[in-house]
Amino acid sequence: MADTLYGRLGGYDAIAAVSDDLLVRLRADAQLARFWQNRADDSIRREKQLLIDFLCSVSGGPLYYVGRDMKTSHRGMGISESDWQRFIDHLEATLGKFAVPAAERAVLGFVDSTKADIVE
Repeated sequence: MADTLYGRLGGYDAIAAVSDDLLVRLRADAQLARFWQNRADDSIRREKQLLIDFLCSVSGGPLYYVGRDMKTSHRGMGISESDWQRFIDHLEATLGKFAVPAAERAVLGFVDSTKADIVE
């Protein structure tokens, strides 16, 4: 397991902790909070689980992501370049909080590859 990014990141529990911290940051951000307004708690919990599953799957873990593709999931949300950069800033801060080494920050490269499907 350690030879995959999933293993080097610390597996499911570590990815879940990072995802939880990231979503708290995003929802608290004045610019980004609008994406979670008027959403039920169960919807937000489902989104968090899909994020965990997605990150585990793309990092070589044993989970299978069953959510929609990024383009479909984010279509019509009006996510701007500025919103994207705020998200990346929060992701980098979260990875820093959890002391994720630079070598394991390959997840940033993958996340960046989804930008064209997310930013409108």
